[in-house]
Amino acid sequence: MARIAGIDLPENKKIDYALTLIYGIGWERARNILKEADVSGDTRTGKLSEEEVAKIAKAVETYSVEGDLKREVRQNIQRLRDIGSYRGTRHARNLPARGQRTRSNARTKRGLRKTVGAFKKEALTKMTTAKPATNKK
Repeated sequence: MARIAGIDLPENKKIDYALTLIYGIGWERARNILKEADVSGDTRTGKLSEEEVAKIAKAVETYSVEGDLKREVRQNIQRLRDIGSYRGTRHARNLPARGQRTRSNARTKRGLRKTVGAFKKEALTKMTTAKPATNKK
């Protein structure tokens, strides 16, 4: 199993797809890395020689990927929060930061609905007639 940027790439996948499993590498960047390393994208990861894996790993090192990229993104969001920008406050409140509407959508960002509604009569009478709890020792 080829290990690049701390990620074990599956041996049965083509290398152009397998590289996209690394956080920070998409299709276009994977193609550029393979062109730079002079490796065919149709080659299966298990069929790569040690030299080819080393070339690909060297090409990947020029980019910010995996932990470094995640840390960079986290620091950028924290900087926005610290300076008190609009985007920072939207991130802090877990709301969309790019102008999307939130009245009827944004369920992914806001999470599950919190239903607030009226009580049924039975539940309301049960609550009002219940004796308040007292702590007697």
